[in-house]
Amino acid sequence: MKTLFFFFISFSLSAQIRGVVKDSISGEPIPFVNIWVENETIGTTSEADGTFFLEASKQKNIVISVLGYERRTLKGSEISEVFLKPMTYDLSEVVILNKKQSKQIEIGDIKNAIFQSFDNGPKIEAKFFPYQASYNKTKFIKEVTIFTDSRIDDATIKLHFYSVDENGFPGEELLTKDYVVTLKKGIIKHRFNISQFDLVFPEKGMFVAYEKLLIESNKTGTKYQPYVLYNYVERDFFYTYAYGKWSKQEGNNSEKISVNEPSINLILSN
Repeated sequence: MKTLFFFFISFSLSAQIRGVVKDSISGEPIPFVNIWVENETIGTTSEADGTFFLEASKQKNIVISVLGYERRTLKGSEISEVFLKPMTYDLSEVVILNKKQSKQIEIGDIKNAIFQSFDNGPKIEAKFFPYQASYNKTKFIKEVTIFTDSRIDDATIKLHFYSVDENGFPGEELLTKDYVVTLKKGIIKHRFNISQFDLVFPEKGMFVAYEKLLIESNKTGTKYQPYVLYNYVERDFFYTYAYGKWSKQEGNNSEKISVNEPSINLILSN
């Protein structure tokens, strides 16, 4: 009697997609581009030289997006060199405003806060800053602060500044180019002067968010630095941007929800 042996070979449905993102006009590589599988929780970030790799099926739709360029969606099988077209912006009328910077206030601070850190993936988490009439006296955004725990020197992270749209969601970005900052090693409240952007605090309020960069220079083992510290607070709502869309968490029947909110503050001046 013969014995038949059957060998079952399983093939992974995933593959490694490799490519490089470049400016369609200059041909220069574009660093820190957000790249993800459409409608899935799989994503990455392009390196400083524009290169990236993504563990995903080549039959999936891949979304490539970065501030200042038009978004593209391509099949994984079509990706090698990806050229993004720079966006054009209408220049608004220049208004000369008198900055005195003789007084300043810090907003967003949480009293008696307990800080926690999380290893978050390629997503953007936003903190909402409501408008108050008293800000008319200190309407310029002078600095942004973010509290992080980094295990390496020179970790990098993106900061975003959003207006509020007609539905209360994060709307248009208030800057036209990415704002990438470098962080020191340790548990530090970093301060970054952004007065050069001449941002005025919007009367509908604003969102400030951070985006973690999944690049090799931020990697320690299987984790990516830095860890952003969070406050455990009660809020009416909380927004997270992941894989192409904003999602809103809110309580039922006007109840507040308990959330972990990124420890980001703003310093306003006159």
